[in-house]
Amino acid sequence: MRHLLVACAALLMCVTGALAASLGDDGLHKAPWMRDTFKDMSEDLAEANSEGKRLMVIVEQRGCIYCKKMHEEVFPLPEIAEYISENFFVVQINMFGDVEVTDFDGETLPEKEMVKKWGALFTPMILFFPTEVGDDVSASQAAVAQMPGAFGRYTTFNMLNWVVEEGYAGEEGFQKYHARKFAEQNQ
Repeated sequence: MRHLLVACAALLMCVTGALAASLGDDGLHKAPWMRDTFKDMSEDLAEANSEGKRLMVIVEQRGCIYCKKMHEEVFPLPEIAEYISENFFVVQINMFGDVEVTDFDGETLPEKEMVKKWGALFTPMILFFPTEVGDDVSASQAAVAQMPGAFGRYTTFNMLNWVVEEGYAGEEGFQKYHARKFAEQNQ
């Protein structure tokens, strides 16, 4: 029995290792499901829509212990990594980076200035977007949900599902949805 448990643990480490992020030259984690784009929010949204996916923007910074936690403990879980890969078009923004980002409203700023415009104070911060965004709003105004900080597997998985299911457009807010799903998962 002990050998079986050790083998299962080793297999799980191999599977999650294959889904884990590597560290990029900029010091940020690079997950296999992240996209390298020109960081034009309208273009990224159009591309996400063409693939039948939801646009998700994750703001991170070098040395962030909470980003590391998400990339090492939550995002590599097969259930979560596969769900993100299948349902989201993910763009990474460096909180202190200099790469230009074009917002939905047409304003172009370096990442570090765009992050200030969006009001991001902590990392990771994940913004989720609807399938349509006007050209008169910023990303922070257009986001249908924000996930500020590091969360555990169930909260993260439930948030991803709530966005895909467009729970933000219904009567059941995320907290109630999460409580219901958590209770169902633990029965």
